[in-house]
Amino acid sequence: MADEELFRSFVTGRSQALLSTAYLLTHDWGRAEDLLQSALVRSWIAWRRIAGDPEPYVRRVIVNEYLAWWRRRWRGEVPTEVLPDAPADRTDHAAELGARDAMWRLIGTLPRRQRAVIVLRYYEDLSEREIADVLGCRPGTVKSQAAKALTRLRAEIGAAAPTSERTG
Repeated sequence: MADEELFRSFVTGRSQALLSTAYLLTHDWGRAEDLLQSALVRSWIAWRRIAGDPEPYVRRVIVNEYLAWWRRRWRGEVPTEVLPDAPADRTDHAAELGARDAMWRLIGTLPRRQRAVIVLRYYEDLSEREIADVLGCRPGTVKSQAAKALTRLRAEIGAAAPTSERTG
């Protein structure tokens, strides 16, 4: 019974933060909720074996589930509709949202492991050591994955910039 109360307390206290992590990985609230639910079920099964703070363990389960979902996901449907250009009277807020959306689209093109490193490092503010623990790899692997991801993002941003911005 004590395990159940500890688990409930953990879920109540940390679900929002964990849901944010899941959302940053999936960029879809429905999938993020499913991902968190699946990770919590797996964590409950192993709850008695978790020593110390359970959050790093649960984060690792979230990332592993996310990576596993991607491997199993059916990729037969590809959205093809392109939205028309926005009206000229866009406000700065709309431009900011557009830039954020563009960045998320670019992050979405990264390989899953690189995307996980970027999310955990720059959105969850975890250290390289913590990310390595979550992903089950060495800190050097985290560094190289982050470097590759940032290089790719910079190249994509540079390629997408108008010619006048690249030369000016």
